[in-house]
Amino acid sequence: MIVTLMNLLRACWRPSSNRHARTGSDATGRQDGLLWYKDTGQHVNGDFSMAVVQANNLLEDQCQIESGPLSFLDSGPYGTFVGVYDGHGGPETACYINDNLFNHLKRFASEQNSMSADVLKKAYEATEDGFFSIVTKQWPVKPQIAAVGSCCLVGVICGGMLYVANVGDSRAVLGKHVKATGEVLAVQLSAEHNVSIESVRKELQSVHPEDRHVVVLKHNVWRVKGLIQVCRSIGDAYLKKQEFNREPLYAKFRLREPFSKPILSSEPSICVQPIQPHDQFLIFASDGLWEHLTNQEAVDIVQNNPRSGSARRLIKTALLGAAKKREMRYSDLKKIDRGVRRHFHDDITVIILFLDSSLVSRASTCRGPAVSLRGAGVSLRSSTLAPYGSQM
Repeated sequence: MIVTLMNLLRACWRPSSNRHARTGSDATGRQDGLLWYKDTGQHVNGDFSMAVVQANNLLEDQCQIESGPLSFLDSGPYGTFVGVYDGHGGPETACYINDNLFNHLKRFASEQNSMSADVLKKAYEATEDGFFSIVTKQWPVKPQIAAVGSCCLVGVICGGMLYVANVGDSRAVLGKHVKATGEVLAVQLSAEHNVSIESVRKELQSVHPEDRHVVVLKHNVWRVKGLIQVCRSIGDAYLKKQEFNREPLYAKFRLREPFSKPILSSEPSICVQPIQPHDQFLIFASDGLWEHLTNQEAVDIVQNNPRSGSARRLIKTALLGAAKKREMRYSDLKKIDRGVRRHFHDDITVIILFLDSSLVSRASTCRGPAVSLRGAGVSLRSSTLAPYGSQM
């Protein structure tokens, strides 16, 4: 069981040399200190740009782009899949999602020989169930894995349709051209599940009317049971099953009163809409970006600059904002190593899909080469992958 957990952790990182080196190839992306980026590439519906900057000692954000077959059938659905997985409490859940969610989606798309909201919902359910099986196996030796979870944002372009599914507070934003004014406006596509939003608090309270303390204001921040800001996630077994909310789980995660139904949910909010000719691009990003940029600011930066390096440019803008808040220079912020860097900003993941309307309309009949790429962080020697309990 320990070997299984270590393998899960090691799968999250790719090699890099020292923290200031530029490494990697254009095909697999490049590493520049704590920043990994793939400035430009092609998916079946257009170009893409992708970047990740690490702040935590262990990178908790994971991400991927898969473009090509979306099932295991030769005649099955074809298109582009994007996933942004923002972990919390550790990297294990996000790594697991990165390794399994897309294959679950392909399996259910094969069964239905199509893409649909139901395929996405079933893929989320299967991923949640799979991670819970790991928690069950690891509980006797690594009980703190029950307190690890992840937000999960997915976008799929298939057959001229756009599917966006989300649990947590990552965000998908569309850049839409307005013909009358010439502007490109930001349109948020994903629903967020953070209890800092009043409507989300009220929804959670309505689901748990018997619990007056299901949402608590703690240190001026709204949290579910005073512990976590998101009310939907993959993982976080300690707030979904009572059997994982007891000793030997750390006392700070154990609730005083037992619960009979899950407090958190893994059911995604799903948006489905046709892609229109005036839809220019899609930005998928973890909340680390949106802490420093509004939707419109992000869209303006992408629209008003070259496509190549767009994701890296958004991350740099966010880091400039983080440095300004601390009244420090950007160059000095870049010198701060992982772990300590978390005091200044979160891990940030950005994937931008540019939409070529001619390619979107022809994608089901004209099939280009497949793309499969994952973001990367700073690697750790196996000796530094300490038992999870020491990472909390």
